[in-house]
Amino acid sequence: MMTITEDEAAGPHDPRTPAPARPRTSLRRTTTIDTHRPEGILGPPVIEARGRDLWTAADGSTTVVDTAHIAADLDGRQHHLVRITSDPEVPEIQALLGAVVGPGFRSKVDRAVPDLRGTGALLYLLLDDLPGATLVAGYAMLHAGAIGDSAPHDEYLDARGDLCAGWAVDATMMQLIKSTGRNPVNRGPVAPPITDGDDDLAFHPTEPLDPHGMRRLRRLDVLTPTEPGAPVPVAVFFRDTHVDGAGTETIVHEYAVDLTVDAATRTVVDIEARAGVLPWRECPGALGSAARLPGRPLAELRPWVRETFVGTTTCTHLNDVLRGVADVDPLLDVVATHAR
Repeated sequence: MMTITEDEAAGPHDPRTPAPARPRTSLRRTTTIDTHRPEGILGPPVIEARGRDLWTAADGSTTVVDTAHIAADLDGRQHHLVRITSDPEVPEIQALLGAVVGPGFRSKVDRAVPDLRGTGALLYLLLDDLPGATLVAGYAMLHAGAIGDSAPHDEYLDARGDLCAGWAVDATMMQLIKSTGRNPVNRGPVAPPITDGDDDLAFHPTEPLDPHGMRRLRRLDVLTPTEPGAPVPVAVFFRDTHVDGAGTETIVHEYAVDLTVDAATRTVVDIEARAGVLPWRECPGALGSAARLPGRPLAELRPWVRETFVGTTTCTHLNDVLRGVADVDPLLDVVATHAR
């Protein structure tokens, strides 16, 4: 394993306190997926996933629209699901036991709980996001040196070459692996607080991460338009963080996306994606892929992004951000109901 600083390999970043006070007349969706290793860095991962939808009225009053929680245990490095519970309770998710929380898991979720797909339910978002969060959680083992010094074999690298901007065959990460024979470990900046302390309801309650913990965090604001018929403003924030053995939390990935949607046609009008913190110089090259969304129906974004956003013009984690924009479709109905 080789450790490199953010300045040596990371793309441009803009660390900042990213949680403004809740906008008036808005629906704020927040989720976290925490991966713990209570038995040590080589122990099985334990997952706690939480989410909340909060409506803020023009007078500042608030209503909790929805909450969700998932607790899950995985086995070792293979990431088979060995235990899962949820609130609200959905007995059908027990069909996921034994599945690998990785490639193919989302299809299994759709088969297990077909009635949740497309509803914008918080529980579905948490289930859908488990594979991405679990993939990123492997960074904790790499950072701790638990994976070892030898680089992945050639077949592994060949299969992932040009997978995304960061895994381009001529990009920094691949070249470092090939030239040194070791796994490079990027170290990002210290993560600022997700709230500024002035708004207790800006984010759902979270617990501090233990050493070697990982957190995937999302925030989505759907605002009421400035006038009837105007495009609906939407703001998205996404962050993956890691806590090292000394208890310091640093950023691994960070994106922000601003867009507007047409409430009548349920399509994206315009969009801008920005990089906060990314691990490799080439990663920001994926930002331009967001420009493909204008004109697309919100309801189609999850399958469409998953099927078509591939190659070096994209980023696995930005894709996760853009897929989550699909939830704006049913959330528009929630906003309209509460605005009335």
